[in-house]
Amino acid sequence: MLFSTVTSWLATLLAATLRDERRVPPASPAPLQFELRHLHAVSSDARVVFKDVHHSDPLAATSELSTYALRPRRVKAHRPRSIDAFNTARLRSMRFQETEAIDWDEIEVEGPDVNDRETLLLLAKMTNNAYLSPGEQGWYELGDRWNVSYPFGWEPDDDGFRGHVFATPDNSTVVLSIKGTSASFIGGGGPTTKKDKFNDNLLFSCCCARVDWTWTTVCGCYRGGWKCDQNCLEEALVEDSLFYPIGTNLYNNLTYLYPDANIWMTGHSLGGALASLLGVTFGAPTLAIESPGEKMAANRLHLPSPPSTQHVTHLYHTADPIAMGTCNGVLSSCALGGYAMESKCHLGKSIVYDTVSNLSWAVDIRTHTIVNVIEKLLAEPWPPSVDQGREVPEAVPEEDCVECFSWDFGDYPAK
Repeated sequence: MLFSTVTSWLATLLAATLRDERRVPPASPAPLQFELRHLHAVSSDARVVFKDVHHSDPLAATSELSTYALRPRRVKAHRPRSIDAFNTARLRSMRFQETEAIDWDEIEVEGPDVNDRETLLLLAKMTNNAYLSPGEQGWYELGDRWNVSYPFGWEPDDDGFRGHVFATPDNSTVVLSIKGTSASFIGGGGPTTKKDKFNDNLLFSCCCARVDWTWTTVCGCYRGGWKCDQNCLEEALVEDSLFYPIGTNLYNNLTYLYPDANIWMTGHSLGGALASLLGVTFGAPTLAIESPGEKMAANRLHLPSPPSTQHVTHLYHTADPIAMGTCNGVLSSCALGGYAMESKCHLGKSIVYDTVSNLSWAVDIRTHTIVNVIEKLLAEPWPPSVDQGREVPEAVPEEDCVECFSWDFGDYPAK
């Protein structure tokens, strides 16, 4: 009797212990220490160029590179088993409007912890700094010993793809930060403005930036009324889009430099959309901030669709008409600035700050800047999320998203 009682007691204790162990979450990966390694840009002859950041750089703030931490987490992504098969499927889709199945490898890699506010904040600062040369006014110092070095390819007459490359000391993880649109009407400008605007109007408009009869379109696919030739539109996007193919070349350069590294993508606005498109192409974990909807562009670029795009995360707020897809119409701020920002649907999951309801922000294009995200949203925990035991809103997929519903896309050859 005593033996059975003790046995029963031990069994109960063991079961309780196992339940307690199951409740204990797995240990989080240790923070990754990053340092600035390269600055990238595109030269006037469309070559991707890098500037290495050296310890001996005479403009460096110190003789050592500074490091700073980002918190990683394990994420699942899908990567094409063969890039050649990926490109063949794209080509078949473009030429024959036929879908060709390709094999995808499900992988588990370390990506940024999008539930961690400090990690989001540091990535946001990286995206801000993609607009600037190190040390320029507005540059965020990311560490006590941050290296200050001016980038190669950022001279006043350069007008191409820009950003920064960061890496962990052991080269296991690399972050590519891509510059977004430089537009004078939202407080920016500079030599890349013209090409930025062309890419915006090509990637994010319903039909070649045809807003009304006064607009000069960026491709010749408009057929009158609300009709747009789909084949023409897709060919224009594939042939004329300046930045996406440059981004794929840049990514391939990084994989050559860091063959064993996990590569993360980040960017703001146009840079965020490009980061997402590259993230889908290569299965790279991505954080896109205040990005216009890029799902339509992904379809028009004929990117083969992986089984899941949950490794792509968007972060934006409800007062930003560009990210929300409401900056359209003849009298919108975007149209008045010459931008046809008509897309709204995002890939992957979205972290949405409801600043209109919770902070009484007015919907205003001036809230689109990355500085607003850094200084007003990510600087402190988000109160509505704190009530739920979180620091930031939960990332959720966008469902039932519809855009360009007034347009008729079909086979409308030019007469």
